[in-house]
Amino acid sequence: MDARTSRPPTWPTWQPRHRVHRRHHILRALLLFGLATVLALVSLAAGAVWWGTSHYGDQVTRIPDAFPTGPRPAEPTAHDGGTTFLLAGVDSRSTKPTTGSEATARLWRYGAQRSDTLMLVHLNADGHRVDVMSIPRDSWVAIPGHGTAKINAAFSWGGPPLMIETVERLTRTRVDHFGVIDWHGFKALTDAVGGVPITISQDSYDPVLEQRFSAGTHVMDGEEALAYVRQRHGVPGGELDRIKHQQQFLRSLVTEIRDEVSITDPLGTARMLDAVTRTVSVDDHMSNSDLRDLVLDLRHLDASGASFSTAPIVRSQIIRGQYALILDEDELRRRWQVVEAGEAS
Repeated sequence: MDARTSRPPTWPTWQPRHRVHRRHHILRALLLFGLATVLALVSLAAGAVWWGTSHYGDQVTRIPDAFPTGPRPAEPTAHDGGTTFLLAGVDSRSTKPTTGSEATARLWRYGAQRSDTLMLVHLNADGHRVDVMSIPRDSWVAIPGHGTAKINAAFSWGGPPLMIETVERLTRTRVDHFGVIDWHGFKALTDAVGGVPITISQDSYDPVLEQRFSAGTHVMDGEEALAYVRQRHGVPGGELDRIKHQQQFLRSLVTEIRDEVSITDPLGTARMLDAVTRTVSVDDHMSNSDLRDLVLDLRHLDASGASFSTAPIVRSQIIRGQYALILDEDELRRRWQVVEAGEAS
């Protein structure tokens, strides 16, 4: 045998294959390590959000006995599995906070405060769509046990239970959860998110609030935002323009909060949870897991998934010396049934 044919392969013949094989091993190890690191970080962040929502959930002020004790509407047959909230802003003139963990005064005392803002909110089951219907505070409705009056009197006369019962009878829907914030909390929450950007279409002046609003986009702090959502003088639509301001503010506020809520940013999430727990009170049926789901659902919401409307109005008139709005209650109920069935466009 020729000695040359029996020699082992030269280095250039076999070494590149070994190097390629080795590089594949290294690359695979790096990819697996990177994947494991990412999964670990996501798990850690998700765990931090889970802990944070549980931690702050324990600090949320729960309203005892918030729901009426009498018969309540059943869940409609056609229902998308979502959740219906009733949100109220109260016009307490108390010098001390009445809502949230920083409250030092009672939420409700007979005749001491009325609901200044009232919104029925439906969040669909997957958290990708929210429908908001504002109910004007001057709506003339039946208040159980009190005859007829403006809807904002319900909170004044009976607190959350009478407020919820009045809205449920008006809409013939079942409220799953109730949330309330007072003026102190509203200002604090606005400041906590660093202000809320609002675009004003035209200059106006409210002689009652003695507040001037100039056209353009402004990042409003708590004081400015409160005046803006309360404005109904100096604007052509009066109370209806006031509702538009409230809806505009809510849309922008949710965007600000949503941008801070992320499983990859537990610190931002914690800041928002802290701001909310300090300012908002909720019903005692809302568990920490309910709050966690609500916070995480905010990640899915954007402007295209939010719809705002106002309860249909037939006319305005003076009743017992008071300015009042007469609602088309049948149409209101029909529209809300469409929302809860998941058929709203």
